[in-house]
Amino acid sequence: MAARAYQCISGDSHLEVDSKRWIHRVPAKFRDRAPRLIRTATGGDAWLIEGETAKEVPSDLYGGKGRENWTPFGQTYEGTAGTGSPQQRMEEQDLDGIDAEVLYPCQVGGPWFWRNIPDDDAYLSIVRGYNDWLMEEYCSASPDRLIGLGIIPMSDAAGAVAEMEHCARLGYKGVLLSAFPNNKGYPTPEDDLFWAAAQDLAMPVTIHIQMNRLGERSGPLLKYPNENPEIRKKLGSSGLAEQVSRFHRVGGLNVVQMVLDGLFDRFPDLKMYYAETHAGWLPFFLHMADLRFERHHTWAEELLGFKPLKRLPSEYIKEHIYWGFLDDPIGVEMRHHVGVDRLIWATDFPHQESDYPHSQAVIDRIFTGVPEDEKRKMLVDNVVEFFHLDAA
Repeated sequence: MAARAYQCISGDSHLEVDSKRWIHRVPAKFRDRAPRLIRTATGGDAWLIEGETAKEVPSDLYGGKGRENWTPFGQTYEGTAGTGSPQQRMEEQDLDGIDAEVLYPCQVGGPWFWRNIPDDDAYLSIVRGYNDWLMEEYCSASPDRLIGLGIIPMSDAAGAVAEMEHCARLGYKGVLLSAFPNNKGYPTPEDDLFWAAAQDLAMPVTIHIQMNRLGERSGPLLKYPNENPEIRKKLGSSGLAEQVSRFHRVGGLNVVQMVLDGLFDRFPDLKMYYAETHAGWLPFFLHMADLRFERHHTWAEELLGFKPLKRLPSEYIKEHIYWGFLDDPIGVEMRHHVGVDRLIWATDFPHQESDYPHSQAVIDRIFTGVPEDEKRKMLVDNVVEFFHLDAA
């Protein structure tokens, strides 16, 4: 296949499909435990899974219906753009002036929702079934335009590594991580099994907005080598990670956890992409992260055994983290405070954040006055570089 001459890539779109499209890839004994759509009394679609009340699909299903025709409830997959076949999806890309999309899964009825299944065998089979279907039956229609992401299960580090290796064999260009690899809301030593494998495989790892810190994944933001329970009690919610991340927006908290855990000192080739975070807030966040780190790391080293970092937090973040933005002219204006080579534009189609089929008008507006080489980085080159796409 010849390299594609990309002109515009959405680094964060969504594949909103009824599970009946892929449930045949789940072993028969587990199919009745897979998520499924039902129709609500108000006429909208809702996702249902064991142990949970039905979750109606609100802002997820917009698909360019027009703001005057869209309401937060009562939406259905049938008749909504962005929910059809791969051939239909490419026609929608053409209509919107998009050459390719990085495809994240369904938002409401996706990976976080699947983890409500308590039985690991059933849950892991559902993750595997989706991953097999997505690459072999959907993205295979045009792998250079339909850039699907393999789902990493929320199980344990060994299970996360096993599924990532399976995704690599299938030919995935990247994987989606929904919690820290050992299924916690904070780093653990076991996570390094996954990070080492990701680095060895050169597998791009992405997080959509932020990682799950609910239920069993809740807890402190960071655990320290010499943590004393009495000191932890006195500190309450004022540990080092809490102090450094104090002015974060979505995704910033997880990035601070990774930096303070020393992740990028241990794995210097590792880079990650946080999608749909926007970027206008990042310059202030980076400044405050450094400022608060300098004010607080000394006592954390003395009282908690915090291992000193080699550099300031912002230096790690600028080198190792890509950020995704949509209609964010402030982020574009402030791009040099973050790094123009670390920003990735996206449509979020078919969600309510999308302006489909008028994305080119958004691009024209938010990139007004931006030099063409910098504009191309945010629209094409950065996503090509991160996901190792074959681009002319």
